[in-house]
Amino acid sequence: NVQIYTATHDMDYLARRNWTAYNKPVRIGDDCWIGGGAIICPGVTIGPRSIIGAGAVVTRDIPADSVAVGNPARVIRTLSPDEHRDQALLS
Repeated sequence: NVQIYTATHDMDYLARRNWTAYNKPVRIGDDCWIGGGAIICPGVTIGPRSIIGAGAVVTRDIPADSVAVGNPARVIRTLSPDEHRDQALLS
C-alpha cells in the first residue's frame, strides 16, 4: 500500500479555483526499501540504498544511505558501508 504522488496544486486559494493541477517528479534511487503504507509526496528524491519506514510520509528529499521514518519522515541514521556488505551476504 505504498502511495507515490506526483500531482500537486497551487497553495493560493484563488489560483485553485481554476482547478489547475501540475506534476512534480518523484525519484527513487536504486536498491531502496520502501515500507508498507509509506506516502511519497510530489517532487521528492530518495537517494540510493535508503530505507523508508512503514507508514512514513516523505515530504522532503532523503539522502543516499539513510533510514527515514515518521510523519513527516526524518532521517534517524545513516547506513555504513559495512551494513550494506552484511546485507548483501545474507541475500
